[in-house]
Amino acid sequence: MGQGRKSSARMAALYGLLIALAFVFSYLEMAAGIVVPIPGVKLGLANLVNVVGLYTVGLAGTIAVALLRIVLVGFTFGNASTMMYALAGGALSLAAMAAARKAGFGKTGVSILGGVFHNIGQLTVAAFVTRTAGVFSYLPWLLAAGVVTGAVIGILGGMIVERIAPVIRRS
Repeated sequence: MGQGRKSSARMAALYGLLIALAFVFSYLEMAAGIVVPIPGVKLGLANLVNVVGLYTVGLAGTIAVALLRIVLVGFTFGNASTMMYALAGGALSLAAMAAARKAGFGKTGVSILGGVFHNIGQLTVAAFVTRTAGVFSYLPWLLAAGVVTGAVIGILGGMIVERIAPVIRRS
């Protein structure tokens, strides 16, 4: 087997693993109903895959994984509305994370900005759907939650990247 095929097979397996993990994390978070004192706030376990993806498969690969996860989770456990909110939050989050990484932020900072901008994206959709800017009164709470959950996910993501990056580089 040629080196290109071996590398392609390893990358396909890595993408499959990332998609599966993101899907399972989304399901676990939904099924477990992890209680956060602010309504609508989640830890964002699936975003752990985005942080790891940015540092292992790059931005294009992470976008593909996130998009597939959102569509799969939406069709399996949600509806068009949940996909719309997830796509808006996910797109803004990944854009902010990519910009932060390029600007030299560490993994935790990248993740915090991802959490904050995910909430901003979802509130923007809510304002559009409800046709009221009043939903932005909830923004301070969501920004605080985005910082805390983003920090947790960033720390965990950093630990994972440090452990798996050498293995991925060898493939």
